[in-house]
Formats: sequence, structure tokens, C-alpha cells
Amino acid sequence: MIIIKTQKEISAMRTCGKRHAEILEKLSAMVKPGISTAELDLAAHTMILEFGDTPAFLNYKPSGAKFPFPATLCVSVNDEIVHGIPDKNKILREGDIVSLDLGIHHDGIFTDAAVTVPVGKISRELENLIAMTEEALQVGIAAAKPGATTGDVGYAIESFVNKKYGIVREFSGHGVGRKIHEDPYVPNFGKPGKGEKLVPGMTIAIEPMLNIGTANIEMLDDHWTIVTRDGKPSAHFEHTILITETGNEILTKK
Repeated sequence: MIIIKTQKEISAMRTCGKRHAEILEKLSAMVKPGISTAELDLAAHTMILEFGDTPAFLNYKPSGAKFPFPATLCVSVNDEIVHGIPDKNKILREGDIVSLDLGIHHDGIFTDAAVTVPVGKISRELENLIAMTEEALQVGIAAAKPGATTGDVGYAIESFVNKKYGIVREFSGHGVGRKIHEDPYVPNFGKPGKGEKLVPGMTIAIEPMLNIGTANIEMLDDHWTIVTRDGKPSAHFEHTILITETGNEILTKK
């Protein structure tokens, strides 16, 4: 069921979104060779609690999961697409890229956002992947306006990528607000005019995931981490947005 948010909920999401952006910015600045993914997770957890909020992902158990997610932050390195579990023994190295995916619960509502950042100096190929994925997110956001559909958003992203990268299809954007994941389904591919119609008051997360190689994926034995099947790098960007009367508003932006 599509949930139209109240003005009170939208106000809370704006507050949460600004905090969300600040935390991701600080986490991104911490990324450097030699830091562990567990250190990033601890920092995210600490900052959320300092705001008086709670982590949305910690102990979250969606349908089909074997056990709840055991951390605050999803930290996905190189060929890991999403849901990477932080580990004190997983140390970032020069030339890596890392996706930081965070959910926050504030005053009864949720926001969701992600960035992919370089670890030190990276190759031109990885720079291009990150830039293309971030731009794909902006293209998707530009297509998300009242009267458009989720298919329009997916089509815009897919057309922009234009087969230059593999677009992950099994994971997608989604409604967000009263729950961390709610209707509608917002794929990163699609056909114009198909899917759910976007109307003012809807809040959705748009999150393209692009692979240097094929779109094929698999799950690791930890039952959470999703990786590219061919072992090639992947990038991921995400914002929570509000559909307004005239367009949209990015909530998880400073």
C-alpha cells in the first residue's frame, strides 16, 4: 500500500535527512587506507545515538533473511554490491572503493541513503564508475515528479547508463518513511508509464547499483553480503526524496 506522508511526518523526515547527510559526510571523510569496516560501523552507530536517534538496519530482519542484520552500517567493498557486514579484520586498502549504506529511525520515521567513496587514490576506471553511478541517481531523481511513474524513473536511469555498466535488477529503490522498506518498488530499469504513479506526499528511496562487469550477482555464505558474480567492482548511491506538487525534494541532503 502506498503511504502518503503527513506534514508532521515530512517535517520529521527533513530533520532526519539532514542528520543522515551529515553522518554520511563524516563517515566518508573517515575512509582511508588502514581503517577497518568495523570502525566505520562504530562511528555511524555513535553519531546516530548522539542525535538521539536509532539505527534502522541494526537487527533488521526482512522477509526471507536467515537472521537479523548484525550492524548499523552496510559497508560494501569493491565487488560487494550491498549489505556488506562490518568486520574488525576487514581493512580498507589504497585503491579500494567502499559503499556506505545507512538507515536512520527518528521520531517514528525512517530515511535511507548511501554513497560510494574511494579509498585513497583509485584507478580512472573506478573513478568513472563512481561518477556514473552518482549521476545515474541524479537522473533518476530528476524523473521523479508528480504524474510520472516508477517505470519512468527506472527508464531514465537505464537509458542514461545505456549498457555501459551492468544494472543490478534484484535490488532496487523503494518507498520509505513509516518503515525502512515500504511500497512502491522503484527499479533502476523499466518502461515509461509503467509501475506506480508518483503523487505529492510520497517519499521514496532511489538507489542505482552499477557493476563494471555483468549485472549478475550472488550472495556470500554470511547470508547477507551481495557480490558481483564475476568479481568486478560495483558502486551504489541512494537518496530519500519527497514528491512535491512541482517536482521533488531531496531529504537526505545537507
